Amino acid sequence: MRSVELFAGAGGLAMGCELAGFEHLAVVEWDKWACDTVRENQRRGYPLLASWSLHEGDVRSFDWSSIPQDIELLAGGPPCQPFSIGGKHKAQADNRDMFPATVEVIRRLKPKAFIVENVKGLTRATFANYFHYIQLQLEFPELPPIGDEDWIDHLKRLQVEKTSGKSKGFGFTYNVVPTLVNAADYGVPQKRERVFLVGFRDDLGVEWSFPEATHSYDALLHDQWVTGNYWRRHGLRMPDVPAKLATRVAKLKQLKTQLRSLPWRTVRDAIYDLPDPESHGALKVPNHLFQPGARSYPGHTGSPLDLPAKTLKAGGHGVPGGENMLVREDGSVRYFTIRESARIQTFPDGYRFHGSWSETMRQLGNAVPVMLGQRVASSVAEKLAIAELSRLATVKIGKGREIA
Repeated sequence: MRSVELFAGAGGLAMGCELAGFEHLAVVEWDKWACDTVRENQRRGYPLLASWSLHEGDVRSFDWSSIPQDIELLAGGPPCQPFSIGGKHKAQADNRDMFPATVEVIRRLKPKAFIVENVKGLTRATFANYFHYIQLQLEFPELPPIGDEDWIDHLKRLQVEKTSGKSKGFGFTYNVVPTLVNAADYGVPQKRERVFLVGFRDDLGVEWSFPEATHSYDALLHDQWVTGNYWRRHGLRMPDVPAKLATRVAKLKQLKTQLRSLPWRTVRDAIYDLPDPESHGALKVPNHLFQPGARSYPGHTGSPLDLPAKTLKAGGHGVPGGENMLVREDGSVRYFTIRESARIQTFPDGYRFHGSWSETMRQLGNAVPVMLGQRVASSVAEKLAIAELSRLATVKIGKGREIA
C-alpha cells in the first residue's frame, strides 16, 4: 500500500507505517540533522529504509504533483511547539503551525486514510476552538479558506457545513476520529500521552476506532507485587510493597478473574541488557556514550527504573529537560544515553542516530514511538484491505450481472 510521510523527523512514525505494510513514495522532513539520521541508516543498508525517497525541505515546497492521487495513506506529526505545554502556546498564531499545510497536501493527494499525531497540549481548553477547527479542516479538506478569510470565519463556515450534513458521504470528505492515548498502554516503556487524528475517506464506508489498549498499570502492579514475577524475571529479590501502593495491591490480590492486559513495560525492562554507560563495555554499543551533567531539580526528577519512563522531551535550550534522566537505585540521577532513549521510543538497536547528544535527544524527544506507530498503522491497513476486498467483490458481482 502506497503512502507519504510528512514531518518525518528521525522516522519513528514512518518506520511504524513501513512495518505495517505501507510503502513510502515520499518522506519529507525539513530538519537537516533528522534527515542525516535517515540518510546514515540508508547508507548502512538498514532494510526498512531501503525504498524511502527522502526529501529535505518544507512540505509546502515539495512538488506533490509527482505523487499519484488516491494513495492509501498520508501520515505525519506536524510540529508540536505551538501546542506544547512547555512551549509559548501561540497555536494558530505560531508560524510553525503546519496543520494548514497538512490539510493542503490531503486536498491535493486525496489519500484513502491519514494518521496525524500531535501533543496532548492540543486538547487543552485554551486550544478547544482551534482543535475543533483542525478536525473540521481534516473532515472537509475541499473547503479551504476563501481569500484572506481568517480562521475564525473559516471555522464558522465549516461548522455550518458540518451541521447541514449535505457534504458527508459525497464528494471528498473524511470521517475523522480523534483519540488521546498513553503509549504505555500499547507496550511502549514510556508514559507518553499523544493525540491521534485518524481519518478515512467517506466513500470507503469504513468504521474505525482506535485499537484497544494491550498493557496496563494494574497488570504491572500485579506482576510486581502480587506474583513477584517481575522481580524474578530480572533476577532480583522482591522488595517490600511501598506503603502508597498497599491498598491498591490488596485489591489486586482479591481479584477472582485474571487480568487480560499485559504489564506496562518499565525502564528496567527496556534497558536491562545494556551495559552501564560508564563501563568499558558501553563502547561496544552504538549511541551508548555516557553524558555527564545530570541533576535533579523541582519539576525534573527523572524516571524510576521500575515504571515506564516519563515522557522524553525535546527541550527548548539545546539540551533536553531533566526528565530525560534515569533515577539509579541509590537515588542519584544520570542522563539516558541515546541508545537507552531509542529503546524507550522502541527504535530497533540497529538504527543509528546522527548528531550530537543534545541534537539526537531532540530528534528522539520529537519522535513517535515506532511500536505505537506500527499498532495504529496496522489497524488502518487492515480496514483499508477490507474496504478494497469489498470494492473488488462489488465490481465482480456487477460484471457478473452484465454477463448474465
